[in-house]
Amino acid sequence: MSSPLTIRNLTSRPVEVKRCEYHSIAPSLSQGGFANITQNVTSLFRNATSPAAPPVVEPTTSFVHEDVSIRIDPFKSLATQIRPQSANETLHLIFDTEGEQHRLETPTPTSNSTTLKPLTDNPRFNYTAVHLPDHSHLTLYSSANLSSWMRFFKDDTPLSALSIPGTHNSPTCHRALPSVRCQAISPPEQLDNGVRFFDIRVQPEAPLDPANDRLILVHGVFPISLTGNKYLRDLLQEVYAFLDRNPSETLIMSLKREGTGNATDAQLSRILKDHYAGDPNRWFTAPRIPYLGEARGKIVLIRRFGLEDALKQEWGGAGWGIDAANWADNTPNATCPSGDVCVQDFYEVLETVNIDKKIQYSQEHLERAAKCVCTLPAQDQLATLPPKQPFFINFLTASNFWKVGCWPEKIAAKLNPAIVDFLCRKHNESAGQPEAGGDGSTGIVVCDWVGHRGDWDLVRCIIGMNAKLEMREHGL
Repeated sequence: MSSPLTIRNLTSRPVEVKRCEYHSIAPSLSQGGFANITQNVTSLFRNATSPAAPPVVEPTTSFVHEDVSIRIDPFKSLATQIRPQSANETLHLIFDTEGEQHRLETPTPTSNSTTLKPLTDNPRFNYTAVHLPDHSHLTLYSSANLSSWMRFFKDDTPLSALSIPGTHNSPTCHRALPSVRCQAISPPEQLDNGVRFFDIRVQPEAPLDPANDRLILVHGVFPISLTGNKYLRDLLQEVYAFLDRNPSETLIMSLKREGTGNATDAQLSRILKDHYAGDPNRWFTAPRIPYLGEARGKIVLIRRFGLEDALKQEWGGAGWGIDAANWADNTPNATCPSGDVCVQDFYEVLETVNIDKKIQYSQEHLERAAKCVCTLPAQDQLATLPPKQPFFINFLTASNFWKVGCWPEKIAAKLNPAIVDFLCRKHNESAGQPEAGGDGSTGIVVCDWVGHRGDWDLVRCIIGMNAKLEMREHGL
């Protein structure tokens, strides 16, 4: 029999369980048609980002309930005496926050996230829950409108303090060679669902022709689509359109030169400066980590390429863009010489048994980010006090072209759920204590195949880890 339910509250306010309800599934459904009904119910929770989720179908005949009073303080875990549902039941919990009640309706055991249903009009709070039935564990996060989640943070928030979901080889959602495709969902859909870091690789089409400024999107030496070249300019138009609709947001873009041909980093830097990233209203290209207010509505450039000599003199000789040019290769943990980027990018998973090593490195980097406590300066200090902590960039990605079990989608199918589990149950806990001393940030978590079949659980968990920072900012 499963152990009683443990509830972890990763929101900025205490919550109290007021009522438990166990709904019995109708016998006719639990026999012939139960599997179909279960699948339909589960699918309703699969895409928690839907603006208007359909009503929950409740295939029940009766229920029993118990009134309780179980308080879980912010960022605490509590082992309750709540019995998990059996195979022929669904469990409903009523939570109370400052007199406002929300109902959690779990279908049959599933690790999918679900949004709690407010039991009042115009609710002040919104919650998402992730149920991990294998561990009899439930984690509560503050919900956010994923298309504009950054609006809740102050302008003087250092961008490196935020927990930010990202994607690896972000535009590789097209039909492509094995290991070239890394994403299931297009970049505009990624942005609408909360992704705020893009990893982009480009190849100058004709670096010696001043009239040709086109940059081909590539992954390694391969184009990202078998149906013809895709170009950075078209991707940027999609990003600009998103930022125009959501001016509270920013997008961090890591750019790197890959592909075939004889182009140089210096040539790429000049093409980008002259034809793409020269507009200060669209791009933040200072060689430092910005505050959120400086970056709203813009793309923040992290460059993984060297500069043309003239561009080294930009910004008073400090260079151009956040410098990640000397990014250590295949590393479990390294800091770029600029000090602005600390990266985990171990990607040589040559055998499936090495996926566990990748999971370990990813979890360790999450812990490094979680220990940081960011400085929140006064508004008048912005010009003189740069953020102190680096971007912790954590790649949950790896591949081996020659092993089907190590293609990006196969590794993501194991690694993404493992990180969801870690974030829900262990992130920012220390020595058995329910709360560690840091802000609990994840840093930038760079993923493959998020949003596949509507599964945005990993993105929601990452964004949810901003709750402690938000609490500090607003003095809760």
